[in-house]
Amino acid sequence: MKLNLNQIASLLFILLATIAFLVVAKNILIPFILALVIWFIIKEVREVFDYVDWIKTNVPNWLKSTISSIIVFVVLGIVVSLLTNNVNELQKSLPVYENNVSHATELINSTFNINLKNIFSDYLVDFDFSSIAKQIINSITSILGSLFMVLIYVLFLFLEESVSSDKLRYIYSTPEKYKQAKELLQDIDKSIGRYIGLKTLVSIITGVASYIVFAVIGIDSPFFWAFLIYLLNFIPVIGSLIGVLFPTTIALLQFGELTPAILVLVLAGSIQIIVGNVLEPKIMGNSLNVSSLVIILSLAIWGSIWGIFGMVISVPTTVILIIIFSRIESTKNIAILLSEKGEINN
Repeated sequence: MKLNLNQIASLLFILLATIAFLVVAKNILIPFILALVIWFIIKEVREVFDYVDWIKTNVPNWLKSTISSIIVFVVLGIVVSLLTNNVNELQKSLPVYENNVSHATELINSTFNINLKNIFSDYLVDFDFSSIAKQIINSITSILGSLFMVLIYVLFLFLEESVSSDKLRYIYSTPEKYKQAKELLQDIDKSIGRYIGLKTLVSIITGVASYIVFAVIGIDSPFFWAFLIYLLNFIPVIGSLIGVLFPTTIALLQFGELTPAILVLVLAGSIQIIVGNVLEPKIMGNSLNVSSLVIILSLAIWGSIWGIFGMVISVPTTVILIIIFSRIESTKNIAILLSEKGEINN
């Protein structure tokens, strides 16, 4: 019994120490995690080149990595430029939206014969639309501001990748152990890269389709809201809901009419339903094999530690941990507990 208590105490200490480290090292870890994601995406782009036999045979790996990095960072540069312009426009429009809150409330009251102020009186006391919108804008702006450090991290990740095999060979004395360890790491790397690559592709499809809807309807800063939907698509269930509600609210406040808001709600909501329930399962299969309870706990924990960014990375991080745990014999039981139905891919 004493041993069990010691184990529990040790686990609690490790957990508290980890949380404290995540809070203190937030400004270092967030850019590094972004760099890891970009690194995996670059590797996925690099593997696309290998589908061409001539390139796979004749083009060195470093050149493919360089070309893939240029492609990814050019796209990122365009995204950052568009986002910066959209954020500036949105910040100028926030006071106008805030002034239209009363008008939008009265419009809903008269149309549906309900009194929103009475129904949500307890919640509206602390509700500040402008502060919520500014928090989202500041979170995204903070992420964009760390892109230089992300670039540095990505560069050193590729340098580390080039010598990782040699380091692994020095760690394991026998060729058999080295081969087993290398195959395990390659398996984990492939699984994580596939998940990040496919999830990014699905999120891009959702974001592009949503941008077309917002641009046609005429919502201010359509790229910003489409990018927000792209990010929130990494959060299951509530991410899609929040991603649709924000531009719907903006449409109501911007136009002062229900029709544009209803169009955004129906069209953007339909995109989320089609992509989430039809396209994503076909593309990704059973990649998101996470218990619903674990998803909620993950959202709550990461959200309290790192805010909106923590919520965005919470489920992908959990999925990646399940992939890693499922590939290691000693941690396979943990992967089973975290999984949706107790079934894991070996």
